[in-house]
Amino acid sequence: MIRSATALLAVLFAAEVRSETVDVKYRGPVDLKTFECRDTPRSSFIQRVCYDRPNAYLVINLRGVYYHYCEMPYPAFDALMAAPSMGQSYNARIKGSGNDGPYDCRTHRVPAY
Repeated sequence: MIRSATALLAVLFAAEVRSETVDVKYRGPVDLKTFECRDTPRSSFIQRVCYDRPNAYLVINLRGVYYHYCEMPYPAFDALMAAPSMGQSYNARIKGSGNDGPYDCRTHRVPAY
């Protein structure tokens, strides 16, 4: 039993650590190793939110599709996470009209990874 546990621990510690990469719509693959990611079980619309604070860059999973938002300050991310309705907060404060938005990556700096 002790040998089995020791062998299992050795395998776990020797395993290669990989970061997660997601495919972001309109951008392509993004490695999430520098992001703080949170699953959002209290929202049926927003499934996961990942934020890279040094780059003010948000990657958000909306019903299985990842989207990105650029130059989004941390207080806006924090407000989204604390909102009583994350979906309503996203629609009112983050999502654009289709041509632009407060953090639209077409009009804001897109970080290089």
